[in-house]
Amino acid sequence: MFFALLLTLVYYFSLRQLGNPVNNIDTPGVMGSYVGLLLLGGVFCTIGVLASALTANQIVAFILAAFLCFLFYAGFESLAGLVQEGTFSLRVQQVGILYHYEAMSKGLIDSRDLIYFVTMGTAFLAAAKTVLSSRTW
Repeated sequence: MFFALLLTLVYYFSLRQLGNPVNNIDTPGVMGSYVGLLLLGGVFCTIGVLASALTANQIVAFILAAFLCFLFYAGFESLAGLVQEGTFSLRVQQVGILYHYEAMSKGLIDSRDLIYFVTMGTAFLAAAKTVLSSRTW
């Protein structure tokens, strides 16, 4: 994932040089988006590891991982739209990944967002470890 994103830095430097005036690009926003994408990819990978640990069938694991990734990315945002209460709606929205990724893509890398991504990745890996350790080989 890191190397795939590393190759896209060519676009950033091209846009930086081609802008009018030169360097007319939101560098903190771009760098925040890159950090957010790395963390987002890490969480999605850990969700995939958990889904793969839950089932022996590869196709079922893929569908489960895609569903869980969608649920944690956009599901809580949609659920927060259904709730009319302001504070509770914000809390539901903060459970989802999209809230934290959007905050990072604005160029503000906050410790709460970093802790969220690390905690989510750790939780999914711990769940996968628990599932795998409970199996009788």
